[in-house]
Amino acid sequence: MIKKFIDEKNDLVRPVKTGEIIEGKIIDKARAAVFLDLGAQGTGIIYGKEFYEAKEKLKNLKIGDSIFAKVISPENEEGYVELSLTKAGKELAWETLLQKKQKGEIFPVKILKANKGGLMTEVSGIPAFIPVSQLAPVNYPKVEGGNTQQILKILQKFVGQELEVKILALDEKEEKLILSEKAKEADKLKDVLKNYKVGDVVEGEITGVVDFGAFIKFGVEELEGLIHISELDWQLIESPSEIIKVGEKVKAKIIDISEDKVSLSLKALKKDPWQDLEKKYKKGDVIKGKVTKFNPFGAFVQILDPTAKEFKIQGLCHISEFGSEKKMKEMLGIDKKYNFQIISIEPREHRMSLRLIEQ
Repeated sequence: MIKKFIDEKNDLVRPVKTGEIIEGKIIDKARAAVFLDLGAQGTGIIYGKEFYEAKEKLKNLKIGDSIFAKVISPENEEGYVELSLTKAGKELAWETLLQKKQKGEIFPVKILKANKGGLMTEVSGIPAFIPVSQLAPVNYPKVEGGNTQQILKILQKFVGQELEVKILALDEKEEKLILSEKAKEADKLKDVLKNYKVGDVVEGEITGVVDFGAFIKFGVEELEGLIHISELDWQLIESPSEIIKVGEKVKAKIIDISEDKVSLSLKALKKDPWQDLEKKYKKGDVIKGKVTKFNPFGAFVQILDPTAKEFKIQGLCHISEFGSEKKMKEMLGIDKKYNFQIISIEPREHRMSLRLIEQ
């Protein structure tokens, strides 16, 4: 970054170039200018707009101090090398940030602000952002339903606190700096997760319920994993809170370990209600069902089996059976029971198609 100005072959001093960063020693301070000794390169000056941009920093410097500055003009009308302290500071800061990223360095930052998307801070004067998704599991706002106001309320508690982070991504041209708190634990988690394998059954405690699933803390290491909403139960779930509560102790099966992430399942430890379903039902059968949900594709219907206390099979009565969503909602009501005919059944795909039989 800092250029050498001696031509080693000819032992000649070459001129400075616009955009280079050079080091100089303060030799004089005027009311609206600072002069620097650049050695064989002559005398530098910080004045005008560049002086006022760096006024606060320059105020704390004294004659004899060495600083780095960026060349704005190699020579002005008065023969000085025009310099910028602010531009040099930014460029050096980005260089430092790049080195931190390449080394995978972990460092503390103070949280300055919060919004519903994450936390704002700065590193070496460069604004930075920590997305919610990059917070450590212990700090992740586990808000059911993803209520943005509740998420913001939780995030605002971090303002004024320090978090240890790593650089996730940076782009000097776009002035974008993204940090990650959870990345600092990645290597440690990878090491700890070597003690587990896919298929292991663990016992843990539900630490948070969100709209896409539930977080579970397990093992002596108190690892935190995710049980996706699709892995909570075999039945169709509107909200994870229907199945699980914070503080509940459960057993779960590890279904995936990907570097520093672990995914678990509750339904993998439950009997698949679709198993051997073809022995009980076949295409053409007329069954009783309760409408549980509408969506643009049709109506979900829970099969009512009088021989079973808890029967969680749901089929779909496709929108094409009605002609339009409006007609479907006129003919059916949520939680109401009707007779349906099975028009196809595919247990392996957990799929059953139904047709409403006119009442």
